[in-house]
Amino acid sequence: MHQPRNGLWTTAQRTALLGLGSVLLGGCGDGDPEVNVLPSGVAHISRVAYPATTVGTGSSPATQDLLTAGLGKSGLISTAALPAYADPTQPTSSELRRNAVQSNYRGLVDATAKGGFGTLFGPNVDLGGNATASEGLVPGLEYLGVLDNAAGTKRVTMAVQIPDSFDVNAPCVVLAPSSGSRGVYGAIATGAEWGLKRGCAVALTDAGKGMGLYNLTDDTVHRIDGTRATRTVAGSLAHFAAALSDSARTAFNTAFPNRLALKQAHSQQNPEKDWGNDTLAAARYALYALNQEYGESLSGGKAVRFTPANTLVIAASVSNGGSAVLRAAEQDSSGLIDGVVAFEPNAQPASTSGYGVQFGGVAVAAYGKPLADYVTYANLYQPCAALASSATMAETSLFNYIPFANMTLRATNRCTALAAKGLVTGATLADQATDALARLRAYGWTSDNDTMHNAHYALGNQPILATMYPSAYGRFSVADNLCGMSLAAVDATGVPVAVGINAQAASYAAGNGTANGAPATPVYNDAVGGAHSWQTAVSPGSGLADFALDAALCQRALVTGVDTASGAALSASSTPTKAQSDAVRSGMGETLLSGNLRGKPTLVVAGRSDALIPVNHSARAYTAYNRSVEASASALHYIEVTNAQHFDGFLGFSGFDSRYIPLHAYFNQAMNAMYARLRTGADLPPNQVVRTTPRGGVPGAAPTLTAAQLPAISAAPALADQIGFAAGAVQVPN
Repeated sequence: MHQPRNGLWTTAQRTALLGLGSVLLGGCGDGDPEVNVLPSGVAHISRVAYPATTVGTGSSPATQDLLTAGLGKSGLISTAALPAYADPTQPTSSELRRNAVQSNYRGLVDATAKGGFGTLFGPNVDLGGNATASEGLVPGLEYLGVLDNAAGTKRVTMAVQIPDSFDVNAPCVVLAPSSGSRGVYGAIATGAEWGLKRGCAVALTDAGKGMGLYNLTDDTVHRIDGTRATRTVAGSLAHFAAALSDSARTAFNTAFPNRLALKQAHSQQNPEKDWGNDTLAAARYALYALNQEYGESLSGGKAVRFTPANTLVIAASVSNGGSAVLRAAEQDSSGLIDGVVAFEPNAQPASTSGYGVQFGGVAVAAYGKPLADYVTYANLYQPCAALASSATMAETSLFNYIPFANMTLRATNRCTALAAKGLVTGATLADQATDALARLRAYGWTSDNDTMHNAHYALGNQPILATMYPSAYGRFSVADNLCGMSLAAVDATGVPVAVGINAQAASYAAGNGTANGAPATPVYNDAVGGAHSWQTAVSPGSGLADFALDAALCQRALVTGVDTASGAALSASSTPTKAQSDAVRSGMGETLLSGNLRGKPTLVVAGRSDALIPVNHSARAYTAYNRSVEASASALHYIEVTNAQHFDGFLGFSGFDSRYIPLHAYFNQAMNAMYARLRTGADLPPNQVVRTTPRGGVPGAAPTLTAAQLPAISAAPALADQIGFAAGAVQVPN
């Protein structure tokens, strides 16, 4: 029986293959059963049963489940803080798992009743969209493993979840790499939820990211299970420790006390280049786990029962996880993956040549730029642009939500400092802000993104990413202090301080792998008067509290290779140096996508209002690029949803609840469509725009979201909603 050319097995073929049981498939030819072995480079850590069937505290494995850590829908939707630890200085691994599941769930979706949680989506809502009285608990087994390199410095965490409902006669696996920089449970609310409800095994992985917080002061690390220990005590179970000798660490601590390192930024691995292969490794680990559970017992172990040939595999995740599944499909030379669902993916095409993007019949000037390019550009202009009249969210300003006062004043200072360097024009603040916003639009953002600039900058998205990603791409050490930036916990004035013991102990669960203040924050070492957080730093170049503009100019130059203000080429003596920029740009090149999905059925879904990963640079551009690469062999379908932005968690903010809908409401639809395609051969929905209706009402007290406001992805969209292709360009209707 041969793999069909389109990569899809029919149900009958899969059933026939399963009937072979443990017979060697494609083995040495002597008829002996193949013995199940761990994939190369993988170490198995634990196998834990999570049998919970009623909601509890989730404080031990016996009271947890796979999907909600024993908390159920009620615990996830609760507005209360994360459940308390018995000893907040030393949480147990079970307590940390419980809180990590809750914080990741609530970080990915709008976990409010009015926003649809528990009625339109959530653990108690079945795959048909019907809310049940269930709490959504899923009992089963969880395998924990680590993918490492020969040097012991990679440490990719993988968790394979096997629900009790797993059907050995119709086996399926969902590959769910984490979104953002999150840890191993970073796709629990998306790919994991759908897969576990479907009875599939779920292969979670942090893909070389995760909450790997290293404290240079006390030399402590996270173990793989989230608990803390010194680097020496943790040994091979350390998630991440900076590659510094004791003497180098001592010298660094003397010069820069109380600093922290994060794995994605400081592992010196450029982990993004491996996101695809890490996801494929998680698939192999999932098959290993399934064979351990269900394979025939042999004298040498368990027989191989499940293989890529007889097991349906869907790769599905969001944001950085969406990039990971696309990269995995591109790198899948052995036929592991059958289909792909990429939500709001960080999709970075390797080229902008040979294709185009049109919106409303007009060619888009800027598209397909790499993440580090548009992030460092936004980091320059967003705070100034957020003051433009068309970018104002009248009902609230997120500048008021963050812990430092006078953020609007600092944004005003950014406009002033940019104008002094000739980077914006205008005689008045209003003119300067309008010019900054126009520059963002010309660089690929749209009017649909205008009111999001305030939110993204106020919550630190651009300063955080502009600090972390160039460091990761260039493989810089934490000791390099790239562009004068470091990471630390800060006090109420923005001054670096020693991280609190409780905050450090809980960081595995409370943090999201970025320098979002839980507990690490980007710090500008070279600020006037001494090191300060990015929010409070006074730049030497301007003498103003302007959100560390000097650092932002340097970070931009790392990506472009030229001085941001003068346009002069970088040199060996410039800041940054040419060598530093070369390293960053080389690393960026390693992360770009080829566009060749090998003909795999693929659904890409994105929100039109996404200002973090603009559709012109990602979803639209990758769709067009894939078509230019694969031509008629392309099986990618693109769905663009109006009134949807990147962070469903923002919908709890006043103004966001009334203006935007949760993109996650379409995740199960997309997964169901892909499952039907792979199981029955049903057509995927055509390329289209889905036009939603925001909740409206009083900002901060928007009415309850209804299904009528979220029209389904159509099998036959109206002509005005169809996304097409012409002359090499994807054509998106306005």
